[in-house]
Amino acid sequence: MTSRSYTNLLDLTGDYNPPVFSRQLKRMPRTMTVPGVLSEYRDDELTNSVASDAPSSILQDRCIIVANTLPLNAEKRADGISWSFSWDHDSLLLQLKDGLPEDMEVIYIGFLKCDIEPDQQEEVAAHLLEMFNCIPAFVSEDLRDRFYNGFCKHTLWPLFHYMLPLTPDHGGRFDRGLWQAYVSVNKTFAAKVMEVIAPEDDIVWVHDYHLMLLPTLLRKKCSRVKLGFFLHSPFPSSEIYRTLPVRDELLRALLNADVIGFHTFDYARHFLSCCSRMLGIEYESKRGYIGLEYYGRNVTIKIMPVGIHMGQLQAGLNLPETEEKIAELNEQFKGKIVLLGLDDMDIFKGIGLKLLAMEQLLNEYPERRGKVVMVQIVNPARGKGKDVAEVQTEVYSTVERVNQRFGCAGYEPIVLLERHVPFHERLAFYTVAECCVVTAVRDGMNLIPYEYIVSRQGSEKLDARFSSIENPPKKSLLVVSEFIGCSPSLSGAIRVNPWNVEAVALSLNMAITMPEAEKIMRHEKHFKYVSTHDVAYWAQSFMTDLERACKDHLKRRCWGIGFGLNFRVIVLDPSFRKLIPEHIVSAYKRTTTRVILLDYDGTMMPQASVDKTPSPEVISILNSLCNDPKNVVFIVSGRGRKELSDWFSSCTLLGIAAEHGYFIRWKAEEDWETCIPALDFEWKRVAEPIMMLYTESTDGSFIEAKESAIVWHHQHADPDFGSWQAKELLDHLESVLGNEPVTVTSGQHIVEVKPQGVSKGLVAEKLLASMISKGIPPDFFLCIGDDRSDEDMFESIANAMKAPDSPAAEVFACTVGRKPSKAKYYLDDIVDVINMLQGLADASLAGRRSLPHSSMNQG
Repeated sequence: MTSRSYTNLLDLTGDYNPPVFSRQLKRMPRTMTVPGVLSEYRDDELTNSVASDAPSSILQDRCIIVANTLPLNAEKRADGISWSFSWDHDSLLLQLKDGLPEDMEVIYIGFLKCDIEPDQQEEVAAHLLEMFNCIPAFVSEDLRDRFYNGFCKHTLWPLFHYMLPLTPDHGGRFDRGLWQAYVSVNKTFAAKVMEVIAPEDDIVWVHDYHLMLLPTLLRKKCSRVKLGFFLHSPFPSSEIYRTLPVRDELLRALLNADVIGFHTFDYARHFLSCCSRMLGIEYESKRGYIGLEYYGRNVTIKIMPVGIHMGQLQAGLNLPETEEKIAELNEQFKGKIVLLGLDDMDIFKGIGLKLLAMEQLLNEYPERRGKVVMVQIVNPARGKGKDVAEVQTEVYSTVERVNQRFGCAGYEPIVLLERHVPFHERLAFYTVAECCVVTAVRDGMNLIPYEYIVSRQGSEKLDARFSSIENPPKKSLLVVSEFIGCSPSLSGAIRVNPWNVEAVALSLNMAITMPEAEKIMRHEKHFKYVSTHDVAYWAQSFMTDLERACKDHLKRRCWGIGFGLNFRVIVLDPSFRKLIPEHIVSAYKRTTTRVILLDYDGTMMPQASVDKTPSPEVISILNSLCNDPKNVVFIVSGRGRKELSDWFSSCTLLGIAAEHGYFIRWKAEEDWETCIPALDFEWKRVAEPIMMLYTESTDGSFIEAKESAIVWHHQHADPDFGSWQAKELLDHLESVLGNEPVTVTSGQHIVEVKPQGVSKGLVAEKLLASMISKGIPPDFFLCIGDDRSDEDMFESIANAMKAPDSPAAEVFACTVGRKPSKAKYYLDDIVDVINMLQGLADASLAGRRSLPHSSMNQG
């Protein structure tokens, strides 16, 4: 379908020529794009649709992968001017292609690993596009430094790894200028995506914390874009994340994706907790899928740890240079037990703690001296600054101290290799190591243990050269930190708290002395998992969930609201539209028997208002409507009948349905009646003490006692604890009240016990039946509400109007706020409701003198 992009909401009312998206070239179609905040589809727009059957049947599926860095290596040629580019086969972005359909075209967008002179950028971009399907993003060197080394590495990276900015030297204070750089670079990437995207055909997959704003920026331009995001770092607990000044902007940005991926349940749990505590959005699990309802869109939470590229590792093990390096290392460490560590020079990798554990091992177990070697490979630091320098100083001093104390001629307890280790050499170290040790204090995933397991599995070629027996049993040992993402999937690993140096040393000794049979068993378990959950499996699983989440995109009617980074898309029913005052006034004038049902809180009175007494304006409007003999007007509220009677005492002709319709009064001079037969409320003696127990143990909760119901509120309690207690209370009450004529329900921050069958929908049904029985079936039905309880009214009216014997009537079911609803209409806010009702009241006043008096309001 052709997308309409609007610059702002005012464009909805004016003439607008939508941009035409087309694929003119198979490789890199370019599209006309304009800034926009919302899209709306109509059936008559299908003719020129890029997603209609005709064009789509000949188009190839395409995935646009967006990340901070392109999967390319760059090297200057001998002339010192031109560049040579090649694929970076170690890049996860390149490896994940194995999990995508073979006929799917993949386009990469990101930064290059080198700085290209401005006068060469256009030529380089054209070359990369033609040869690699890569689109480089170019920004100034200063902007890129403030983006990457500034906001990404000094704000987000430390915070996501649980480092609070307690002092300027510890974590770094928030710098608004660096945030602006982050926003600017994300906008640059969004512009690059918009240059090439076919919005309703292409899939966009965004990677990692560098581009967390991209979902909002892309959703603003293409409301129906198929958009996935995967976070490759940890996501911190809400107590840590809430310290970030731009926390809401980043959360809302991620929620504009269709699927948000995390390595572990812990990371996803922290994200969901942040959404609950800071945005008030709750999640639900349905048929194995975790989802968040965000303005009518269902955002899927994907939990799937990334895997390794099995083919690349197995091919690397069979390289001649790998084989020769293994032979060299076997000779170098002959008679020694090799423990291997491979980490980046980073404050979160726990290298210093690992070396201290090695020192403790040699100190506690003298028999290991001269026999155990820790080979610590340290990759060059990705970041820079004081923290990295401190880690380097600690590592150097520890290595020197341990080697001086425990070393001797021909033996160094710790072998430190601080350099880039080629792929074949890395595999060789894996192969000769008896145990791999990872003691990161916080890490998103860390695939080193996976690579180690596959390397220890070896190959037939290596077995033939280095093993004296045919089909030798494979074994491997892992000592891993419990704070890394791969830890939950390695059930046979020895998990450690890296800060507990003594326990880590004990674990190292346990690994060394473990029986061979157990080493083999643990290795088999690990290899089975790693070999079946590789990077292709991860990519395929994520893409399957993304396709499932986006399958109904073209059927949706979308509206965009909000400005800047607060933009979000609302998905509504295709028939859902704003209630136009002129439209309803016209229907109001031409009808003769009208029913008007009005909720109170949130509809005619702001929810946040402390004083809930109706204003003189509201009283005046209600009296004008009630005095019209053609009208039956009811306030339908969850509040008690005494409170409502006092507030509306001056509206003598107003009908009131209190406590969600349990009590009904047609007008002030009549008695109250119940919508269902009178009940024995003995069940309250059971329910109330139970609620009191939960109230006493849940700070911020309280009980609201009504005549017909009891409600437990927890909106002021801790969000997680309150929600957990509400579930427990719900189960508790359901178990003890199972034989009572009551219903136990949970709602927005409440648990309620009320008589069975009572709902606002019952009020609508009872009122309609009463009028039909009196021979005055309504030909106009207006029902307005704002929350979940009002949806029962909307549903009942819709069902009643579908009945074969139902009267022909103008029906206006209207919700307050543009949000998913069973109503067919919406009004933006309470002001719109009051203005609309005032319009109806004015119409009644204008026509009253010409109409004879009716007895409709006599009940």
